[in-house]
Amino acid sequence: APGIILRYLQEQNRPYSAQDVFGNLQREHGLGKAAVVKALEQLAQQGKIKEKMYGKQKIYFADQDQFDTVSDADLQGLDARIVTLTAKVQSLQQGCRHMEAELKELTSALTTPEMQKEIQELKKECAGYRERLKNIKAATNHVTPEEKEQVYRERQKYCKEWRKRKRMATELSDAILEGYPKSKKQFFEEVGIETDEDYNVKLPDP
Repeated sequence: APGIILRYLQEQNRPYSAQDVFGNLQREHGLGKAAVVKALEQLAQQGKIKEKMYGKQKIYFADQDQFDTVSDADLQGLDARIVTLTAKVQSLQQGCRHMEAELKELTSALTTPEMQKEIQELKKECAGYRERLKNIKAATNHVTPEEKEQVYRERQKYCKEWRKRKRMATELSDAILEGYPKSKKQFFEEVGIETDEDYNVKLPDP
């Protein structure tokens, strides 16, 4: 355990509590917490690592004297490299996002056999429409534009007459109802008047 922990602290070169070291190394090396605490205290007593108290918690870190002194120029170079690598990471992440989006689109698209089947179904559907169009063109009972126009004119004429007579009937019945002692409904029943509304018929718009 001491060798594993010493190497870990030197490689990471950052402060850790005993709980941190245990949590980070337990899965890979199967170290127990008691063994970790004991190894850290042993390494600190041997002067191989440093130990500091923060409140009630002990913090352990590698002895900084074993590392070479880094100049300001070296630090600036490292900072510049960090900036470069960060930009590279961001570029790669963006590329990954684009590729993931493309993969998602391709995954949701039809496969080649599915597309071939879809094409065959569309061709069959088009053939049916072509046959239907052929039959329509070959029919002899077409309505000429003149006949169509005549139908529209007659419809307009009859609707106009319908509207006129409806208005006249309404005016007459209203005039009679002014002196009629009963209700409008009773009057219509006695006289035998049937209205459009009785048959849910609506006068078309002009």
